[in-house]
Amino acid sequence: MFGKVSTQELLIVLIIVLVIFGPKQLPKLGKTFGKTIKGFKDGIEEGSEEDSEEI
Repeated sequence: MFGKVSTQELLIVLIIVLVIFGPKQLPKLGKTFGKTIKGFKDGIEEGSEEDSEEI
Protein backbone atom coordinates (compact mmCIF):
# COMPACT_ATOMS: atom_id res chain seq x y z
CA MET A 1 0.00 0.00 0.00
CA PHE A 2 2.64 2.49 1.08
CA GLY A 3 5.83 2.42 -0.94
CA LYS A 4 9.28 3.19 0.31
CA VAL A 5 9.78 6.60 1.86
CA SER A 6 12.23 8.65 -0.14
CA THR A 7 14.88 10.86 1.42
CA GLN A 8 13.15 13.97 0.10
CA GLU A 9 9.82 13.00 1.71
CA LEU A 10 11.55 12.26 5.03
CA LEU A 11 13.32 15.61 4.92
CA ILE A 12 10.03 17.45 4.31
CA VAL A 13 8.39 15.68 7.26
CA LEU A 14 11.34 16.54 9.53
CA ILE A 15 11.18 20.20 8.50
CA ILE A 16 7.45 20.31 9.25
CA VAL A 17 8.03 18.73 12.68
CA LEU A 18 10.80 21.25 13.37
CA VAL A 19 8.51 24.16 12.46
CA ILE A 20 5.62 22.84 14.56
CA PHE A 21 7.51 21.87 17.71
CA GLY A 22 10.58 24.10 17.54
CA PRO A 23 14.21 23.12 18.03
CA LYS A 24 14.03 23.13 21.85
CA GLN A 25 11.27 20.50 21.95
CA LEU A 26 12.86 18.01 19.52
CA PRO A 27 15.05 16.14 22.06
CA LYS A 28 12.10 15.67 24.42
CA LEU A 29 9.88 14.62 21.51
CA GLY A 30 12.49 12.10 20.32
CA LYS A 31 12.87 10.63 23.79
CA THR A 32 9.11 10.26 24.19
CA PHE A 33 8.81 8.67 20.76
CA GLY A 34 11.61 6.22 21.57
CA LYS A 35 9.95 5.17 24.83
CA THR A 36 6.65 4.70 23.01
CA ILE A 37 8.21 2.46 20.35
CA LYS A 38 10.06 0.43 23.02
CA GLY A 39 6.84 -0.07 24.98
CA PHE A 40 5.03 -1.14 21.82
CA LYS A 41 7.73 -3.69 20.93
CA ASP A 42 7.77 -5.05 24.49
CA GLY A 43 3.99 -5.44 24.38
CA ILE A 44 4.14 -7.34 21.11
CA GLU A 45 6.87 -9.66 22.44
CA GLU A 46 4.91 -10.27 25.63
CA GLY A 47 1.80 -11.10 23.61
CA SER A 48 3.78 -13.51 21.44
CA GLU A 49 5.18 -15.27 24.52
CA GLU A 50 1.69 -15.69 25.99
CA ASP A 51 0.39 -17.09 22.70
CA SER A 52 3.22 -19.62 22.48
CA GLU A 53 2.63 -20.73 26.10
CA GLU A 54 -1.06 -21.40 25.40
CA ILE A 55 -0.27 -23.70 22.49
